[in-house]
Amino acid sequence: MPGRIVIVGANAAGVDAASAARKTDRAAQITLFERESRGAYSRCGLPFVLGGHIPAFENLVVYPPAFYKMMKLDLRLETTVTGIDPKAKTVEAQDKEGRRETVEYDSLILATGSNPLVPPIKGADKEGVYTLKTIEDGKRIDEAIQRSRSKSAVVVGGSFLGLESAVALVERGMKTTVVELLPYLLPKMLDQDMAKEVQEGLERKGMRVIVGHGPDEIIGAGRATGVSVAGEEIPADFVVMGTGVRPNVDLAKQAGLEIGPSRAIKTNARMETSAKGVYAAGDCAEVLHMITHEPIAPLLGTTGVRQGKVAGVNAAGGYAVYPGTLVSAVTRMLDFEVGATGLTEFWAARYGIETAVGRITSKTRADYYPGAEPIKVKIIVEKETRRVVGAQIVGGEEVTQRINALSLAIQKQMTVHELAKADTCYAPPVNETWEPITLAAEMAIRQL
Repeated sequence: MPGRIVIVGANAAGVDAASAARKTDRAAQITLFERESRGAYSRCGLPFVLGGHIPAFENLVVYPPAFYKMMKLDLRLETTVTGIDPKAKTVEAQDKEGRRETVEYDSLILATGSNPLVPPIKGADKEGVYTLKTIEDGKRIDEAIQRSRSKSAVVVGGSFLGLESAVALVERGMKTTVVELLPYLLPKMLDQDMAKEVQEGLERKGMRVIVGHGPDEIIGAGRATGVSVAGEEIPADFVVMGTGVRPNVDLAKQAGLEIGPSRAIKTNARMETSAKGVYAAGDCAEVLHMITHEPIAPLLGTTGVRQGKVAGVNAAGGYAVYPGTLVSAVTRMLDFEVGATGLTEFWAARYGIETAVGRITSKTRADYYPGAEPIKVKIIVEKETRRVVGAQIVGGEEVTQRINALSLAIQKQMTVHELAKADTCYAPPVNETWEPITLAAEMAIRQL
């Protein structure tokens, strides 16, 4: 009898899990349950549709219906899994018409994702306060932009999603203010010195940024008309909550699965949970950090699809492991890019790692070549081992592949001395004679 694999959630991690399972076992019966009305689409692309870089939200859909038929995947849309019984190996599901069914499984993969995190701010339940997690959310914000009168908005939260949303609003001609409770933007991925570069870059393009103060209240009679911050009332046609997301572990808790300290589902290297034959992948799953070996919920699409692949292979009877994460991330904001990998100085200190730092400001092309953009590179080195443990880059272009290279250097436990001697390439239109990351490594060596 063919194996029965059930996947709860048909977005990035879930569909990649299904694809990997199908490639591992050609005969398996694979069923995916998804609450939304469409299969996998790029949630990461939502702000870029709002900003006008992508023509329509429908362009974000990754696979057409024919893909699921070709892969022999039974995709059940607009169907919610309401319960799991790991002992009986069954899931309870209900479709949009209210019909219920019980489905048996041999292997189960939870790819339940995450939910928007809305802080307990007075007035957060008013009309005109939005989150950005789904295509429907994006459409609501797009409509709000079109009907706004004063063309002003407030984004609460200086996270990746918060800033990408704020950038989209600026690109649509909105007078936009970002309010971040913590002392600087992107606190999970940048140190304060590099976050200052990001803030200044955004402010140069007209965005207002308030850090170190959270919203006291979202004001308005029934509908949001502004945000009160540190005694100032900032007018707004609408408010976007960009305060991050939290792993969706409701089903896992109901099933008695172990939840880790990151508030995500605890998994081992094979993405298996505390229940045999039950796997988790994506935003709902907890994995280990490659440097600290501490549990973490990365909450990134890149980590989600890799975890999904591992879970799918194992659920179908194969063998695969997930090596851990460095939480590598990159994005573009208006006319510059920002990226990071590994630990910041702040987080290294929190884990008791004494560090040295190398910083350099350079150009992305030969200084004399037209279009050369500034780029600032920061490398964090563990003093005891002299290994590279983190990097942050803010620059006009070519940040992504530098972050990828530094991620690989960290994964291979490269020392800063080895990085400084890296054999790099040069041509005036694409790079300086001296690669900025090797110069930053040399600066770290001087500090050591």
